[in-house]
Amino acid sequence: MYTSFFGLNEKPFTITPDPRYLFMSERHGEGLAHLVYGVTDSGGFIQLTGEVGTGKTMLVRTLLGQLPPEVDIALILNPQLTAIEFLITICEELDIDLPKQQYSTKALVDALNCYLLTAHSQGRRTILLIDEAQKLSEGVLEQLRLLTNLETAKRKLLQIILIAQPELRDKLAKKNMRQLAQRVTGRYHLEPLSSEEALKYIDHRLRVAGSLTEIFEPAAKREIFRLSGGVPRLINVICDRSLLGAYSQESRTINKSLVRKAASEVSGQMVRPALFKWLTPLLALGGLVLAGTFSWTNFNDHTPTEVESATEPSAPIEELDTPEINTTPADAASSVAPTRNITQLFDNHDDQLSYETLFDLWHIEYDPAAGTACAQAEKAGLRCYFQRGTWSTIRQLDRPVILTLTGDNGLQHELALVSLNGQYAQLAKQPESVDVLLTDLADYWFGQFMLVWRPANGRDESIGPGMRNENVRWLRQSLAALDNEYQPMRENSDIFDAELGRQLVAFQRKHRLEADGLAGRNTQIIINSLLASDNTPRLSSID
Repeated sequence: MYTSFFGLNEKPFTITPDPRYLFMSERHGEGLAHLVYGVTDSGGFIQLTGEVGTGKTMLVRTLLGQLPPEVDIALILNPQLTAIEFLITICEELDIDLPKQQYSTKALVDALNCYLLTAHSQGRRTILLIDEAQKLSEGVLEQLRLLTNLETAKRKLLQIILIAQPELRDKLAKKNMRQLAQRVTGRYHLEPLSSEEALKYIDHRLRVAGSLTEIFEPAAKREIFRLSGGVPRLINVICDRSLLGAYSQESRTINKSLVRKAASEVSGQMVRPALFKWLTPLLALGGLVLAGTFSWTNFNDHTPTEVESATEPSAPIEELDTPEINTTPADAASSVAPTRNITQLFDNHDDQLSYETLFDLWHIEYDPAAGTACAQAEKAGLRCYFQRGTWSTIRQLDRPVILTLTGDNGLQHELALVSLNGQYAQLAKQPESVDVLLTDLADYWFGQFMLVWRPANGRDESIGPGMRNENVRWLRQSLAALDNEYQPMRENSDIFDAELGRQLVAFQRKHRLEADGLAGRNTQIIINSLLASDNTPRLSSID
């Protein structure tokens, strides 16, 4: 109806998913990375919570669309089941032959255990993903906890991912749920978009739909954010009705007044400038607002084991692609000639050259004919680490990385990032490197990158409570070397005790990591950087 009036190719604010409208905010990138961690790790629970309309289900759909072939998944969308019905549903999702006799908990668990052992022996992984997990009864939650006891001597056979509204956190906080809560190895709460992200979200969807002009006035976009609280689904509803209202008035631009009128129409109530309580009922509207894909590039060659993310709802999270202050001297900055047409970087680019550049920085020879990059890295004592994050994430890890960029035609390209300097990224492009503004990369980079790192003692594993090995000793000694005030009672102990756990949490908080008391990849990489002991190339030191 209004599309031709505004010069649009299609309606930009529908609540149905479309990969072309992908807008991966920092929060959604971290949430997706959390789910990826759940797929690639083994054992325990992964918990993703968020208010209605924040995009949880879309992240699940994005994940499901890109699962690697060796992963089997049991997806439960309606968890309002009895314990027996719950087990039957899992078996049906995995195509397990159910026992002929009358169903019993023992028979169902035995059948599931047999299936999991067989899958494990064949190199397959099994994921149980439960949406709307806040609706699980306490009896089913207890049965769920017991399923984590299905294991071999080295690993859990079933990885469980819980997608839920915040009520799940309250339920697991109960004293009688503490045994299950202690088995949650990763938590992430999906917050609404920030003010700046919401404005970028609106512009992004309009641009994808073909808009060549500014339709929403800046004040109108800020009003949309205020009224929606940054919830993507509500942003879509308000924007769509605002476009319809402007069309009916033959107005080419949308102001604050029109936005409020549109919001009043969809809510059935008068919207006043300072209130948005009326929006709560809209959260019940179904639909998905975020669309995207997740590339599992070289998935078979790596096993991500940690996503360090902020889990406290009140913790500030830096906004995605926010222009950063240029710390370079004025004369240096003026000498840089950034490449603004990013698509030129994709022309005749060979991704293998990016890996060759990365390996050169590690003083390793890369041979495209000698197997995958990750396999070659492992022979040199290194490991691949695939992650989603932001420029802040990359700066914190301080490693050269392979960025995955998506062109206008949807094709992905891998370019080596060899330096970050203020607002500029230096990308390796044969025959020489080029400097690109971070803001120019915003439409092509959605947070996906890969780095290589050197794990302690050659063991790529998270270090946590209950462990006893040489990596625990390395962690204890490393933290002591970094903190003069920390003098461990047993410096050479290889046991992960409460004392070490407290020191690790203090370190993680100091360096803005998830303070979960588990030294995963991000934590270990930052420790290596601070110790400056592993001869690792760093973004901050590469010329």
